[in-house]
Amino acid sequence: MLDLKFIRENPDLVRKGLSAKGVTVDLDALLQRDAERRRLLQEAEELKARRNQANDRIATLKKEGQDASEAIHEMKTISQKIGDLDSLVGEAAQKIELLSLAIPNLPSSDVPVAKGAVGNKLVRSWGDPRKFGYKIKDHLELATSLGLFSMEKGSKITGAGFPVYFGLGARLERALISFMIDLHVKKHGYTEVWAPAVVNRASMRGTGQIPKMEEDMYALAAGEGEEKGSFFLIPTAEVPITNLMRDETIEEKALPIKYTGYTPCFRKEAGSYGKDTRGLSRVHQFDKVEMVKFVKPEGSGEELESLLRDAEEVLQALELPYRVLLLGSGDMSFAAAKCYDLEVWAPATQKWFEVSSCSLFGDFQARRMNIRYRNAATKKLELVHTLNGSGLALARIVLCLLENFQGPDGQITFPAALQPYLA
Repeated sequence: MLDLKFIRENPDLVRKGLSAKGVTVDLDALLQRDAERRRLLQEAEELKARRNQANDRIATLKKEGQDASEAIHEMKTISQKIGDLDSLVGEAAQKIELLSLAIPNLPSSDVPVAKGAVGNKLVRSWGDPRKFGYKIKDHLELATSLGLFSMEKGSKITGAGFPVYFGLGARLERALISFMIDLHVKKHGYTEVWAPAVVNRASMRGTGQIPKMEEDMYALAAGEGEEKGSFFLIPTAEVPITNLMRDETIEEKALPIKYTGYTPCFRKEAGSYGKDTRGLSRVHQFDKVEMVKFVKPEGSGEELESLLRDAEEVLQALELPYRVLLLGSGDMSFAAAKCYDLEVWAPATQKWFEVSSCSLFGDFQARRMNIRYRNAATKKLELVHTLNGSGLALARIVLCLLENFQGPDGQITFPAALQPYLA
């Protein structure tokens, strides 16, 4: 969430940011509501001062044994007006919050401005796409012949987009999760978290998934009498892990805080039907290891680069050719100020698949969740900056591993880094 004072003082800059992200918000309505709320607050404060004067007058009159009925009537009239104004202020505040929640984070100054994905910029690439001297199969053909997973079984028990893994396929999922967690904990210095896969509405709002992307989420009613949308299946571990610090104050010496965790993830992917839906390319439930950071503002840019390197090291260990893209303004998420995508090459499908997004949110999420740290020098409370990145998303990693490491006989020889976890 953007600071309301910042919006009030920089409306043209906010409009420029909205345009860069391709988002339409009635900013004039927000500013008008804000001006009206401040006018009502001022009027209420003036009436409260008059009420205090009336109370003093009543006390004086009673002390002097005089009739205070007129003053009492005046005080009651003023109190009624104050109550009416407080109600109007509350209504205005609710409308302001709804409008504010619809405003995305503004892109950083070094983010290319463009509509959609055309502004994405290639930063670097690693590894050369493997050349095969024989006819290769795509991941779905390989999985079928080796009995690794079944889309049909998942469709029968749940619906389209829910794979079921068998044998080596299931073991591969466990191996990848353990390998990634071990790397992030033992080498990169993250603390492992095992978080709930169901969160409440406040948690989804805090990280920016709702209200903007609510149609893509699986909403739940967790108990009798509760409305649907009181709880959600998580779209990413970013949501529960970042909300661990909601409404908390962190001492400066504790920063940066670095968490990593595995969770299943659930996304409807509304509006995506017919696009990249073959096999594991786009599914509604998938496993993912996430990295989350809470950092001081002045170092958040370098923390993003460090987060990106941590995700890249996973791909390098898995010997998968990849490229790093700096996303343009029109292709970034609602809450991100800057984002890098990691894409891996799938030789049989002949596509680059996104397997990680590493994002800097500035204080956008922290303001929504009221996450602050105490500045050791000034003793003042300041908002932290939050970051997160996939480290990595497994469904597409499995896809790319199968296609990149297949042999002429259709068997898979997995990279050395995974061998101990598959034994």
